[in-house]
Amino acid sequence: MEKRKLEKLGIETSLLGFGCMRLPVTEQGKINEPEAERMLDQAIAQGVNYIDTAYPYHGGESEPFVGRALKKYDRSSLYLATKLPVWMVHTLDDAKRLFQEQLDRLQTDYIDFYLLHALGRERYDDMRKLGVPDWMAQLKEEGKIRYMGFSFHDSYDAFSYILNDREWDFCQIQLNYMDAGEQAGLQGYRLAQEKKVPLVVMEPVKGGSLAAYAEDITGVFRSLDPEASVASYALRWVGSLPGVKVILSGMTTMEQVQDNLKTFGNFKPLSQKESETIDQIVALIKSRVQNGCTGCRYCMPCPAGVDIPGNFRAWNTYHMYQNYNMVKWSWEKELGEEKQAKNCVKCGKCEAACPQKLSIRQDLERVQADLDKREFVL
Repeated sequence: MEKRKLEKLGIETSLLGFGCMRLPVTEQGKINEPEAERMLDQAIAQGVNYIDTAYPYHGGESEPFVGRALKKYDRSSLYLATKLPVWMVHTLDDAKRLFQEQLDRLQTDYIDFYLLHALGRERYDDMRKLGVPDWMAQLKEEGKIRYMGFSFHDSYDAFSYILNDREWDFCQIQLNYMDAGEQAGLQGYRLAQEKKVPLVVMEPVKGGSLAAYAEDITGVFRSLDPEASVASYALRWVGSLPGVKVILSGMTTMEQVQDNLKTFGNFKPLSQKESETIDQIVALIKSRVQNGCTGCRYCMPCPAGVDIPGNFRAWNTYHMYQNYNMVKWSWEKELGEEKQAKNCVKCGKCEAACPQKLSIRQDLERVQADLDKREFVL
């Protein structure tokens, strides 16, 4: 198992981290605990020592499951990470209560890696006002947490603001080869490197998007190595960055566990040819974008109730990955009948407000036609 030294902390972690956000579930939607524990045991047996969970995962059931599943192991042999749900924190007492609840759920008396969950600038400022980061530093002095950090979902400017505000032991960002310029992105990676802050990476396979291509792109990856999974290239792209110390994978099946163990058991950074091929694939995927909607929402609200940016986001994603399953939930559930493009009354208000000067009414017709047709179903 590939290990990485966190020089700042004086420890070594497995490059593969087991993310407990997408564990297998039963028909009733509950964690399939026997199978999930079998997967976790297999990963640990092969050298995975970083286990990541959070308060809200699996409707609040992930932390209690992890606590039960890890009880049979020597606590000092594993690094346990969880996160404070900052959206539930309105007073410092809330934070203290939630932390104690997390210790109880996890059946432990300390957390190795404790994070402020899903920070943006506004949430961080709220936590600062309440004194939460200072309280976390106190927990560290008391030995109740070993390292304090944050997970992040906002712009690079917000990331720079938070990272520079105080001394952090580590931080967690979303990073993959399709989103290298999104959120903190590679620019944030370089800033963390400059400040010598160890990085944990989430969404390296973009929620499975970078493992489920149509045959044209899958064939390109197969031509590089017919024995390697498509997902392995996304993981190796992130792992080729030396400042990344842990790559979280939210595994749902034993097959995914075994494939990841194969990738990290004999880890190899991407070759120049592989890197160039991925760059070409990224360019191809981005060339399939149907329109230039930036999601600025100047077109909203729509008098007919259409979620215009949501429709365009689903449409562009559908064409980029040529996979209806990539947008099935957003199209059928999040947008649903009421917010889909077919409800457009062609009033033109949106086009008058659009800074990109998009032909919104015409494009909405194309959205509905394409997603009703569903040509690309994998």
